[in-house]
Amino acid sequence: MTGPKVLEPQLDKAAPDSPTASPGTVLIFQEPISYSVGWELQSRLHKERVLDHRRDMVLILEHQPVYTLGRSAQTSHWGGNEDVLRANGAELHHVNRGGSVTYHGPGQIVVYLILRLAQHATGPRQLVWLLEEVIIRVLKNWKIDGHRIDKKPGVWVMVPEPAKIASIGIRVERGMTLHGFSLNVDMDLTPFRHIHPCGFSNCRVTSMAALLKSTLSVNDIKHELAQIFGTVFSIEWSTEKMIPHTLLTSADEADSVGTSPV
Repeated sequence: MTGPKVLEPQLDKAAPDSPTASPGTVLIFQEPISYSVGWELQSRLHKERVLDHRRDMVLILEHQPVYTLGRSAQTSHWGGNEDVLRANGAELHHVNRGGSVTYHGPGQIVVYLILRLAQHATGPRQLVWLLEEVIIRVLKNWKIDGHRIDKKPGVWVMVPEPAKIASIGIRVERGMTLHGFSLNVDMDLTPFRHIHPCGFSNCRVTSMAALLKSTLSVNDIKHELAQIFGTVFSIEWSTEKMIPHTLLTSADEADSVGTSPV
């Protein structure tokens, strides 16, 4: 029996060449927010981006405990019993992204992107490859080898056996992206036991902290991830700090990541 087919990097899938970085805004949440608050904000920003009232946007945050069911989720992937998933206080949401079921919670970084797709990738497949590249580079900074596996989007570690450390689920609507990816940093992995993550049976899930056998600063990694995302996608950040639960940005409390505001 052969193992999973690990994909090697392909140079032709690099981000489109650009003489100068395009402007964009990254919003970094310091505390976990509910899925409903995140979705309301993401939806509003997407509408404003479609109207060209905003530049490209990336939200970097943590969620309060929640299971999300994507468009390809089947009952067998999550058991069909909402009470089981909600038993420990987690919410449950049916969402319009691609992919199946996953879990979000404190200690896991979630990245939502509201980007003009054609400006950054030739299509959804290349976009997924670029997102995987961001995650792999973050992991490499921590001496963790992240891998792509054929027909299994996301990022995996192969030692001591294949385990998923990051999941990807996107949607493209009116030429702009929605949703994004999650990276398990330093979180309770127990809730994953109630589901087949991303629809894969017998799927092991791990985190950076579990692999390194050490606690990690999730907020520090949020900023590190923002810098790497800007590099891979050739975006020059004008960075703002988000005030949780108000849906208002505060330029007066701007964090500095990358370059100064545009």
